Amino acid sequence: MILDLDDTLFLERDYVRSGFSAVGAHIAARFGPTDFATTAMGLFERGVRGTTFNQTLDELGIDPTDELVSELRHVYRHHAPAIDLLPDAERLIGRLDGRYLGVVTDGPPESQRAKAHALRAPVWAELIVYTAELGRGFGKPHQLGFSLHEVRAGLAGDQFTYVADNPTKDFAGPKARDWSTVRIRRPESLHAELESGTDVDVELTSLDEVAS
Repeated sequence: MILDLDDTLFLERDYVRSGFSAVGAHIAARFGPTDFATTAMGLFERGVRGTTFNQTLDELGIDPTDELVSELRHVYRHHAPAIDLLPDAERLIGRLDGRYLGVVTDGPPESQRAKAHALRAPVWAELIVYTAELGRGFGKPHQLGFSLHEVRAGLAGDQFTYVADNPTKDFAGPKARDWSTVRIRRPESLHAELESGTDVDVELTSLDEVAS
């Protein structure tokens, strides 16, 4: 079984909150105490993406120079995230002990590595594929990240199940390789409002329902 990370094994909102707290501490050290984390999280919850740091700094009366925003992005991506496996994720991994278990995850490699280590994935996963390290254009839904698990395990695609959350990109790649696909649709996830497509075999709200 192969697992996604974000909003599958932990809530992405928790990582975002952790990152904003780290950036807030950095801002406080440079400019004095502010409500950076609270302000940034409020913008995030209102759907602001890509310009959150700029808008937060503006609201706090701090000039959002390109240099400062780049500095904050570095802090965010390299911080040690305060996240852990959700209880149902920990139970699933325990049930799969002794089976081939791996990860395919998109996103900046530095932040995805930090998430994986916080979740102790190097301990329980046979292989963690960070698609951003495969080269431009090889993120999901490209099939390469999934094929690497087939090679590592020496198994055909129909022997694999991929469990993930985002119907816009997670499932087309593995389904094209004859994998089974399971969508975990947590009410608190960032993509909970999106409907599943035909490349999703099963939709669940808890990993406790995943057949193992």
